Amino acid sequence: MAGVSQSPGGKRVSRLTVEHILGFKRRGERFAMLTAYDYPSAQLLDRAGIPLLLVGDSLGMVVLGHPSTLPVTMDDMLRHAQAVARGARRALVVADLPFLSYQVGAEDALRNAGRLLKEGGVQAVKLEGGGEVADTVRRLVAAGIPVMGHLGLTPQSVNVLGGYRVQGRTAAAAARLLEDARALEAAGAFAVVLETIPTELAEQVTARLAIPTIGIGAGPRCDGQVQVLHDLLGLFPDFTPRHARRYANLGPLIVEAVARYAADVASGSFPGEAESVAMDPAVLVELRGRAGAPESAGLGPPPRA
Repeated sequence: MAGVSQSPGGKRVSRLTVEHILGFKRRGERFAMLTAYDYPSAQLLDRAGIPLLLVGDSLGMVVLGHPSTLPVTMDDMLRHAQAVARGARRALVVADLPFLSYQVGAEDALRNAGRLLKEGGVQAVKLEGGGEVADTVRRLVAAGIPVMGHLGLTPQSVNVLGGYRVQGRTAAAAARLLEDARALEAAGAFAVVLETIPTELAEQVTARLAIPTIGIGAGPRCDGQVQVLHDLLGLFPDFTPRHARRYANLGPLIVEAVARYAADVASGSFPGEAESVAMDPAVLVELRGRAGAPESAGLGPPPRA
């Protein structure tokens, strides 16, 4: 049964659950997932009706400016997960387990995944890998932690993969990926992300799994699609991944708006009367009398530092 929370207006809102996501697959309904890294973004995406929000370790590159996801820590993930969980009232929130938070052993994985639910406030976690992490997935699910898998281009393994390259191009590699997807499903994963693999392979995986597949750079035949919010909104105007479509170009708009603000400050047109608060004239007279200030005090430009 979906959890219930209160909206800002006091209206009861039902939280989507893993069962709702599985229901999309059963009914043949395609669905969207987007990354969210902060409170206002989570609020806006939730208001737009996005059913799944991912607090991705991509925040390392998108928000923190790292060259890869590898430097992201559990503390990073927890802080951003908490912000997104506070902003999203209906969407199911999934958080990535960062590099080395689950690879060392099942005990570490259980402890860190549990923290993301207990302290971070999310409803599920995502981890990368196939058959090699199946036992870990099984352990987490048995402990009551919903798990989303991630196959294909797995960014935490970028140094082994030799870069951000398409995966599953050969018959052998494609067969391994299909086996890994089946292993994740058998271990109890409720969905699996397929990143940067051929469309036909994604179609084969999707047809053979009872759980939803969520594509990113995997073509149109997955059950759902996930994208990085910043790519959709054009917040990095100098780079758009091939798999992303830009639905807005906010980067230049932000630069223009900020430049206009700075120009208004420099010219003295901001703040104006509408953005300022006036003192009661009687209080101002009394203040001047007590302070011995001249009548013109406060009427001219501020003194130079």
